[in-house]
Amino acid sequence: MSSHFHASAAQADPLIAEALANELARQQDQIELIASENIVSRAVLDALGHEITNKTLEGYPGNRFHGGGQYVDVLEQAAIDRAKELFACDYANVQPHSGSQANLAVFFLLLKPGDPVLSLDLAAGGHLSHGLTANLSGRWFTPSHYSVDPETEVINYDALEKQAEEVKPKLLIAGGSAYPREIDFERMGRIARKVGAWFHVDIAHIAGLVAGGVHPSPFPHADIVTCTTTKTLRGPRGGVILTNNEDWFRRLQSAVFPGVQGSIHTQVIAAKAICLGEALQLSFRIYAAQVKANARALADSLQSRGIRVVSGGTDTHIVLLDLSSKNLTGKRAEAILDRADITSNKNAIPNDSPRPPEWVGLRLGTGAATTRGLKEVQCQSLGDIIADLIEAEASGTADATLTDAKAKVAKICRDFPIYS
Repeated sequence: MSSHFHASAAQADPLIAEALANELARQQDQIELIASENIVSRAVLDALGHEITNKTLEGYPGNRFHGGGQYVDVLEQAAIDRAKELFACDYANVQPHSGSQANLAVFFLLLKPGDPVLSLDLAAGGHLSHGLTANLSGRWFTPSHYSVDPETEVINYDALEKQAEEVKPKLLIAGGSAYPREIDFERMGRIARKVGAWFHVDIAHIAGLVAGGVHPSPFPHADIVTCTTTKTLRGPRGGVILTNNEDWFRRLQSAVFPGVQGSIHTQVIAAKAICLGEALQLSFRIYAAQVKANARALADSLQSRGIRVVSGGTDTHIVLLDLSSKNLTGKRAEAILDRADITSNKNAIPNDSPRPPEWVGLRLGTGAATTRGLKEVQCQSLGDIIADLIEAEASGTADATLTDAKAKVAKICRDFPIYS
């Protein structure tokens, strides 16, 4: 075996090593406010870089299609057991490579091509894997979408019930990627049962809040639940499927493998087990409560400065801004914040343009900032910094504001390092 095989990334591939080093520096020197991002623990990083990545396996613990899987069985069973304990359910599949693949496995399990699906509209905070026509889920099935009340910008459950009675979906989906309010899972479960639909809840964004006991659980109202282990759960990139329906056990196993994917990512399964174990600790419950408190502080700070927050606030980690009154697109706001070392993303808001470059929404989230150790006072300061930048960009004086904003952000980063 050549000596090159044992070389570090810096020795073997300077181009990639430099990009990796620059990315770590970027994370250290900016405030991450993208709602779908977080910062994993050193233990999760250790698992993701472990030699277990060399091991290929198909199947499930105790029933593999390859030999040599005895240690992977230990860690996958631990991930399963921890997920069941964390979310108080009877069954968990921890193999999906992503939240979208977890959702696809649910479709594979419950639906036939062409079956009707009812889910939250993308502009109202839904997710593309719930039936967007650009996604496989919207091409193989027949999607309809419910929205939010145009005045309150929250789900009108009476209107949803009426729509469900008209559509008669086979699958009713709750959850999304930019809906900042608590969802009434009990009411939606009743609606699903009334129209003869399965009730699927995607808690990808709020899984950590549910696990931390600061957001209502979809159980026992949901038939099946999917989530990611990233975002507020603060783990590796991957998906999980949860249910209490024992009759689905074998069918759901085969819906994941070989239904929608092949061999597992063993190093990710190990990292999932670690993050799920972390989420069972008291410290995680404290973290989850701080995430919500920080989001409220950020929203209140922005609203006090005349920045409109969609739905008037937040019940989660998400703060969604409407910049239409500032004559700004989300893309322009995202760019000016990025120049001040604050990372965010443009996003559709209710009744927004169908064209992403014209969206007037900006999505913020407090998961990663809270992991760094920020509390309400720092999030209030971030709200002021963001408001200063938005107002300056709207008036054409952004360059004069950037120096001060960058200095304030740099101090926060120094005071709250990621991996110290």
